[in-house]
Amino acid sequence: MNNVPNLFGSMVFNDDVMKQKLPKEIYRELKRTVKEHKSLNLDVAKIVAAAMKDWAIEKGATHFTHWFQPMTGITAEKHESFISPTDDDNIIMEFSGKELVRGEPDASSFPSGGIRSTFEARGYTAWDPTSYAFIKDRTLCIPTAFCSYSGEALDKKTPLLRSMETIDKQALRILKLFGNSDVKRVTTTVGPEQEYFLIDKQLYEKRPDLIYCGRTLFGAKPPKGQELEDHYFGALKPRVSAFMKELNEELWKLGIFAKTQHNEVAPAQHELAPIFTTSNVAADHNQLTMELMKTIANKYNLVCLLHEKPFAGVNGSGKHNNWSMSTDTGVNLLEPGETPHENAQFLLFLSSIIKAVDDYQDLLRISVASAGNDHRLGANEAPPAIISMFLGDELTAILKSIETDTEFNQKERSQMEIGATVIPHFPKDTTDRNRTSPFAFTGSKFEFRMLGSSFSISDSNVVLNTIVAETLSRFADILEKSNNFNDDLNALIKQTINNHNRIIFNGNNYSDEWVKESEERGLLNLKSTVDALPYFISDKNIKLFTKHNIFSESEIHSRYEIMVEGYSKVIHIEALTMLDMVKRSIIPSVLSYVKDLSETANNKKALNAQLNCQLEESLIRTISNLSASLYRRMEDLDNTLLEAKNQDTSLATAKYYRETVYINMQSLRSVVDELETIVGKKYWVFPTYGELLFSVN
Repeated sequence: MNNVPNLFGSMVFNDDVMKQKLPKEIYRELKRTVKEHKSLNLDVAKIVAAAMKDWAIEKGATHFTHWFQPMTGITAEKHESFISPTDDDNIIMEFSGKELVRGEPDASSFPSGGIRSTFEARGYTAWDPTSYAFIKDRTLCIPTAFCSYSGEALDKKTPLLRSMETIDKQALRILKLFGNSDVKRVTTTVGPEQEYFLIDKQLYEKRPDLIYCGRTLFGAKPPKGQELEDHYFGALKPRVSAFMKELNEELWKLGIFAKTQHNEVAPAQHELAPIFTTSNVAADHNQLTMELMKTIANKYNLVCLLHEKPFAGVNGSGKHNNWSMSTDTGVNLLEPGETPHENAQFLLFLSSIIKAVDDYQDLLRISVASAGNDHRLGANEAPPAIISMFLGDELTAILKSIETDTEFNQKERSQMEIGATVIPHFPKDTTDRNRTSPFAFTGSKFEFRMLGSSFSISDSNVVLNTIVAETLSRFADILEKSNNFNDDLNALIKQTINNHNRIIFNGNNYSDEWVKESEERGLLNLKSTVDALPYFISDKNIKLFTKHNIFSESEIHSRYEIMVEGYSKVIHIEALTMLDMVKRSIIPSVLSYVKDLSETANNKKALNAQLNCQLEESLIRTISNLSASLYRRMEDLDNTLLEAKNQDTSLATAKYYRETVYINMQSLRSVVDELETIVGKKYWVFPTYGELLFSVN
């Protein structure tokens, strides 16, 4: 392998490359543009484009693309070559400043939620200079925002950039009150831990449900799943290790801070975690990570599954969004320090997050809502659908002392005993990790654990940035008018804790007792995506997003429609796939097995009427009864799919899919899974869970 420091960022037009390739005054102007959120001067863009093109060609690139993130949840590319014809029928390699800063892909087929008609094809991409250009597959990729002809955002990057500017503005107001005049910028940072499954490609290709839906729609539990917990942090299998090695190298070339890799709890499940970076860059990097996982897995005859619940009965995959706030002077605003009870600035920022999470539980829940994640949330492998915060005993005690006007007696931190004299003692953390909490403070950051593995992290970070910015804005409005800052600050922190401590829960979020207690506290329990989505267009949330210019009202409604319609489409595709698998494969398999059983019994009787055929006859009766049930449930599902078209609104359609179609799918599955345990192996055409989960060597 190449030397990692030399490999890292080698395919990125990063700051070091720009210093080398750009004239000093152009480099300074570009940096000033990024820092001050200004539009790039076209004359500057021409010089940057020329340098970027020359660098890319030196690296072997032949094409360029505006790389953007439409509402599909994945990335999009329209490739253009650098070649331009000359008068003598030759070519030159060109890339203009105009091509750098703006593109015009056809926008007609991307989701718009009714914000534009299908025949209105024009859409624009605009260069995002805060995220470096990079080379992938001999193509110069330029990270861009994507908007409609009339200026509405059609992507996930634009709202994220807006939210980052908003929280920067409001956090600076607070820091100024504390005398931090040297701080010019506050950024939110994210480190998204990515879980995924790797399965054998040949087996994958025999499962239409995995191909069309990304998850298994049928599958009986294998004799062994994750019960022994022997896969977690276990030694990597050779093919998996080779995949991870190449994945790391390709990520490092793109400047992605891939740091940690290991086996996860479920068989065939793994995790990759990067080092923190700014929210916008982290979102770009995570999209690239998911793309490269799929591409590189294919080279090893593997398939990477990013669905939230590809297999029933074993843990699904999530994405832990580690979120924090930092200043351009290097201060982490969520770092408590040695004596957090004396750190008023930290306590104010902490209080703002507590209030934000409580006030906007619905938006945080919506930001992780999908048909796939509905299978995972609350399944004793992921946090429940109830939003709460974990702070740990010490911080909770500090807040309680503030709330009750009692003195906080900070105990000396206990020493953790390791149990081996050769290992030195070290200070025990003031908080343990609560793996059941949706939103846990883990020391200088919050870990939002509800995201599904296939999600773009942009949606959740747009919400986090915006709701915290809103709370900071309200705090600043109060404190900027204060005549006695310290007294009013203390009163504000106390009032906030008193009003919003219901959102803090340090216990077991999986327990039935918590479900009951959370209801008594008045917390929302939006169990499904369909339950959650209507809250997105509530007056409260429309007011929030429009106040901070994150979304216009039309953009809010369009995204709501995209989410509602997307849910229905996913369930519809899954139902059609189930019916296709049952009609074309499962029924023929069952009939073939019954036919052979019948022939075996008849042949026995032909040889000797006294021979015992009890086994064959018992199996035939059992399978015949299950087959009759299978047929009825298949017909029920067929009929409900026809009825789904007759609903009045998109929300009514989604509810019908959730409450009727999905229930019938589960009913059909239960019969098929039971048949799988009875029908002979050579007759069952689909690879089993045991084969899928344990076949990779």
